[in-house]
Amino acid sequence: MSDQSLNRFREGVTLEKMLVFLESHFGWEELADRIRVNCFTYDPSIKSSLKFLRRTPWAREKVERLYVKTQQTLEDQKGDSF
Repeated sequence: MSDQSLNRFREGVTLEKMLVFLESHFGWEELADRIRVNCFTYDPSIKSSLKFLRRTPWAREKVERLYVKTQQTLEDQKGDSF
């Protein structure tokens, strides 16, 4: 995945908005399966997850990459429907 495509989907989107989107799209259980961090597994919440992700660059990057990949997939599916 190129930096350009990462930036295109991340531009203007806060970490909180990404996390809210991913949680509503996948749910905590599937999110925990995709990104193995305890904040998604044990008593997950947006607030506690944000606190962890802001202090943990490698986990934040995984969340950003999943967000971009999911947005790209949704965009591709939307384009295929015409």
